[in-house]
Amino acid sequence: MRRVFIPCLIISFIFCVRISVGGEDLSPPRFRINVDTVVVRVTVTDPLNRYVVGLQREHFQLFENKLEQTLTHFSSDSSAISVGIILDTSGSMGDNVLTARSSVIRFLEQGDPEDEYFLVTFNEQSTLVRDFTNRSENIQNELSIKSPKGRTALYDAIYIGLEKIRDARSEKKALIVITDGEDNSSRYTFSELKDFVKESDVQIYVIGERSEMGYGRGIITEIVRLTGGRAFFPNNFKQLDYFCDLIHSELRSQYLVGYSSSDSKADGSWRKVQVRLDPPEGMPKLKVRTKEGYFAPRK
Repeated sequence: MRRVFIPCLIISFIFCVRISVGGEDLSPPRFRINVDTVVVRVTVTDPLNRYVVGLQREHFQLFENKLEQTLTHFSSDSSAISVGIILDTSGSMGDNVLTARSSVIRFLEQGDPEDEYFLVTFNEQSTLVRDFTNRSENIQNELSIKSPKGRTALYDAIYIGLEKIRDARSEKKALIVITDGEDNSSRYTFSELKDFVKESDVQIYVIGERSEMGYGRGIITEIVRLTGGRAFFPNNFKQLDYFCDLIHSELRSQYLVGYSSSDSKADGSWRKVQVRLDPPEGMPKLKVRTKEGYFAPRK
């Protein structure tokens, strides 16, 4: 997918850089905030669904429970990303596992040396098979030894991913879930998973084969909507490369905005977040996507 550059506002930058597989990168993330800052990842698209980059701080308005907030942090560069890959290796995946492996490797090869990844695989059991690493070869080696078998514990796998992403070094955090079926084996319920999703600071992207998802499509759509992520349901996994590339483009094109809430009460309440745009004159109507809200801290 092409990105829309706003003339006179930005200088073009290199979009994809092949990852270096030297030593582990321990450099700090580029976007630093304090613990009291609420971070919101914002995706902006035009009427043709192309990503819009080059907007500035003054083009964004952010509201919490309908009260406008003062932005204290803003970043629009293609900063490092922290991504958890969650791959279905249940029996129903069959030969789709080979296609999924290839697409994941393609995604990793578009990375930056400062990016970091972890890998969770699942059938009736969900396992963190590779902790955070910035060496794509580590993930590739684990992918090469997974054979499809067993049932589908999708909720458990996402739950593990939500726990692990808390250790991320980057502010651009995402889980990418690749599956072809509905959950039929998890210990966690959908209600429990949904509550954890609302507590987590991460965007979730799911790619699931349309013909096999059934009622699972509605459940997945609800989960990703809470996080500002996206769900894709291609007709078959031959389209997987396209959607993995799309997710990579989106992560690179996002804006990071931060603010200190004007509501200082530590009451654990759910706070609705809304982002509005005041774009430069002459721009078409733009669409904004971000997480729906967050839980306030609790004493």
